[in-house]
Amino acid sequence: MPTATNTDSTRSVQALIDLVSTPSVSGNEAAAVRVFVDHAERLGLEASVDEAGNGLALRNATGVETRRIVLFGHIDTVPGELAVEVIDGVLHGRGAVDAKGPLAAFLMAASDLTVPDGVAIEVIAAVGEETTDSPGAHFIRERRAPAACIIGEPSGWDGVTIGYKGRLLVKAEFRKEWSHTAGADPSAADTLHAWWSSVLNAIEELQPDPSTTRLFDRVQTTIQSSITSNDGLIESAGMTSGFRLPLEISPAQLESTIRSLTPQTIDLRFTGHTEAYKTKRSDPVVRSLSTAIRAEGGTPHPKLKTGTADFNVVGPAWDCPIAAYGPGDSALDHTPQERIDLDEYQRSIRILTRAIESLADELAMHEPQVGQSAEFRCAERLSRRPGR
Repeated sequence: MPTATNTDSTRSVQALIDLVSTPSVSGNEAAAVRVFVDHAERLGLEASVDEAGNGLALRNATGVETRRIVLFGHIDTVPGELAVEVIDGVLHGRGAVDAKGPLAAFLMAASDLTVPDGVAIEVIAAVGEETTDSPGAHFIRERRAPAACIIGEPSGWDGVTIGYKGRLLVKAEFRKEWSHTAGADPSAADTLHAWWSSVLNAIEELQPDPSTTRLFDRVQTTIQSSITSNDGLIESAGMTSGFRLPLEISPAQLESTIRSLTPQTIDLRFTGHTEAYKTKRSDPVVRSLSTAIRAEGGTPHPKLKTGTADFNVVGPAWDCPIAAYGPGDSALDHTPQERIDLDEYQRSIRILTRAIESLADELAMHEPQVGQSAEFRCAERLSRRPGR
């Protein structure tokens, strides 16, 4: 495991190195969560692991807690073992960008803050974000109602992400009795490809004018896998496709459209239903991060991402000020070149510290009703959610 050198011998760098050096592919995050908890405890935070396996690190409020700011990162990674090494001030390794860099920055910022009485800061290392189910985020979503939230995803030190697209996945399969390839009957693959063409045509009718819209506002389609088989009696064709959705099209709407044009002979299975979600540039979290970026000498860049994140899971439910922020180049997510510049990482900690302190001051100016602790208001807000 690499260690911090004399030129970068800070506990913040070592925390990041330790996290990146501990594999945590989705479903196997326990060892990395333990590393997260150990570092949180050394930093004086109250650390624990919840029933879903999420790592929790709490900076308790001074006095009675009246509001909580949640710094929501994720600790799992996609597969792909990469050598963990520091070369010329750059840390290489799986998860360095997505998203242990932002998570470690959260941990360090939370440990060195000056906030008003009554404000608690909680860092969450969620499990399973890289899966279609996001179990860690769904577990937390039903048990928190924070005053504000920052999602830990790479935006670059001078970027603030204000929106993520939605998602829908569909697995289609067609089976038929095998017939001679010289015959008139289309093959299973022919049938499935014809269906896919009809799906693409239907989606094109939903698209806005490409000359006047951003990619964020359009449906993106991808064939993620395709397979055929033939045992001499039955031939089959299967395809898994992914759709990235704009704010105007819900997963349920697209599923209904696809089902309406699919013959019963093709079996469909839909997963990964995720609504697009976007906040405003005037959002208090966006403003506090933007001001902190300027104070660090940068020009803030609001970003809209075509992927999804736990932002989509907790944002609509919590309905609180929210944005995503973190060091690193998101173009390196999931790639063999994943790496993070340690100077940028350190700069992001300074930005987060300044932004959270400013946000906490702003939140403290709006006093809660007498007798309403954070726990009371959390329970009361949760009880008002749909389905409760």
